[in-house]
Amino acid sequence: MKHIVRLAVIALLLRWTMPAWAVPSFARQTGLSCNVCHYDPPELTAFGRAFKLNGYTLVSNKPKHTIGDGKSLQLLNNLPLAVMLLVSDTGLQTKEPGTQNGTVEFPQQLSLFLAGAIAPHFGVFAQTTYDHQSDHFTMDNTDLRYAKTSKLDGKTLQWGLDLNNNPTVEDLWNSTPAWGFPYISADQTPGSIAAPVIDGGLAQDVAGAGAYAMYDNHLYGDVTLYRSEHAGGPAPADGQNFSYNISGAAPYWRLAWQQYAGKNYIEVGTYGMYMQSYPGAVTGPTDNYTDPAFDFTVQRPFGSNALTVHGTYIHESSTMQATYDQGGAAMADHTLDEGRVNATYYWGSKYNLTGQYFTLVGSNDPVLYAPDPIDGSRTGSPNTSGYIVQGSYWPVQNIDLSLAYTGYSHFNGSGVNYDGSGRNASDNNTVYAAVWFNY
Repeated sequence: MKHIVRLAVIALLLRWTMPAWAVPSFARQTGLSCNVCHYDPPELTAFGRAFKLNGYTLVSNKPKHTIGDGKSLQLLNNLPLAVMLLVSDTGLQTKEPGTQNGTVEFPQQLSLFLAGAIAPHFGVFAQTTYDHQSDHFTMDNTDLRYAKTSKLDGKTLQWGLDLNNNPTVEDLWNSTPAWGFPYISADQTPGSIAAPVIDGGLAQDVAGAGAYAMYDNHLYGDVTLYRSEHAGGPAPADGQNFSYNISGAAPYWRLAWQQYAGKNYIEVGTYGMYMQSYPGAVTGPTDNYTDPAFDFTVQRPFGSNALTVHGTYIHESSTMQATYDQGGAAMADHTLDEGRVNATYYWGSKYNLTGQYFTLVGSNDPVLYAPDPIDGSRTGSPNTSGYIVQGSYWPVQNIDLSLAYTGYSHFNGSGVNYDGSGRNASDNNTVYAAVWFNY
């Protein structure tokens, strides 16, 4: 109850500001409201997926034209800039020893966006973010696109080239890791001891170049190659203090099929990544990771309301020979299986309620997953499972009031005394309240 009160107080203090995530610079560029492209930002509608596929370049305001040396320069009338502010309060069922409970972050996150059309057929989504814990700005999700439309066998072929810094950030669906639920969440709580590499392990630490295409508005494919780039590290990179240093290039693949069945929109697909990595170096033995994954999306309107369902399953097979040789693991070969499924019901563009089930199961390794207070594993297992229930209220389309509860049945291998220091999985159950502004 105290977290609900805090949320209400924060909302009352800030409700008179009318600042907007479509991203708002996209809304200004297109002249369309946020809910044309999004159900609940960043979850995309069919129009939002088409907008991203075509390189963020749809405009309603006519560009200014300057002709010089026989070439045309086309610029939007307004700079494509946007701002996001996230204020939150996080509470654990049982506080971590020696810390306060009920952590208010003002802000949890402050992001600046350059997002919109830059030239004909070329658009950008570039985010830089201030993080409360590190107390500095850093580059966040970034996606640069060149997109065109052609014909192939009389069918439409939409294709493009893409530069980005996070595997799956280029994807069109909210069933893959970069844009998957939860869209906002606590950053002050214990996290699972393990996760597949493709699920955030390389986010903002790589540079990728790829090509994608959508054929006949049904079949979608994407291939991207990634290299480590280590923002904040030395140049040229020496790999020290970085867990992943890609050997050569790491290929990412994506294949998906989308189809309408009556009023139901359905997408099914596969994605994945293969990576050879030097841990803490740029030469020597490598750790090898193979992450095939599968996903689906279902969206169904009910008048002005809608139901969306997303699911993903990732299987990671790894041979961590370098880590084993360095004494960081009890064996070289490991597996991780991660699954998530969530459903959201939207009442118009103001209210929504989401439920998600998540699970992670992996190989036991008492060295890699060692006992440690709060974050360790008494059993040497990464197994974690639980659920999230989250409700949101959008009084206007650029302000979100959100309240979420996360519950764990298992955490890092056990439900009871999982860390070897007496902490139970349910002690990490979390109440998260947030106010989210976009302008």
